[in-house]
Amino acid sequence: MENEVNEPAVDYLKQKYSVAEYLKKEDSSDEKHEYFEGEIFAMAGASDTHNEIFTNLFVEIGIKLKGKSCRPYGSDKRMQIPENTLFTYPDISIYCNDLVHSKDDKNTSILPAVIIEILSSSTKTYDRGNKFKFYRDIPSLKEYILVDSESVLIEAFYINEKQNWELKEYKNIDQTLKFNSLGFEIPLAEIYNKVSIKD
Repeated sequence: MENEVNEPAVDYLKQKYSVAEYLKKEDSSDEKHEYFEGEIFAMAGASDTHNEIFTNLFVEIGIKLKGKSCRPYGSDKRMQIPENTLFTYPDISIYCNDLVHSKDDKNTSILPAVIIEILSSSTKTYDRGNKFKFYRDIPSLKEYILVDSESVLIEAFYINEKQNWELKEYKNIDQTLKFNSLGFEIPLAEIYNKVSIKD
């Protein structure tokens, strides 16, 4: 059974790294790493189920946004949150009205409108907890969507009319996930298409 990991593990032995040192290491690394307050953390790999869900979602979102001012990017798109120093790679991030690049790196973007993370047993605690806390520092973020890869469950957080984060859960394959800020919906049956889910 896969062990649950509440936080990513520190991947390098040095106590603190500068942003420039992190970026230099990352550009020569075959694996992805997060950076937070001077520390570098290895990121978990993805299962086949994770990849199936990613493909389903990315294709559907791409179709819905075709010809519009927002574009989706996969987990190779590095994102920075200058407000708290985090560099990370969301599973899917959606940017509107052109990319804005980090002042520290031309290949790193800031200010996404929507972030989607696909949960596994080893990352779900972090994605629901501290990572969401970090993401809430992004001034442009309108929605944060968590898609479980082990059961039919989507937790969609969005900014409501009072500018507070509100949660809507989807637990039935017959439901339709609504992207409030983008104006479209995707059936859960499409998101979990060809995905083997345990009972």
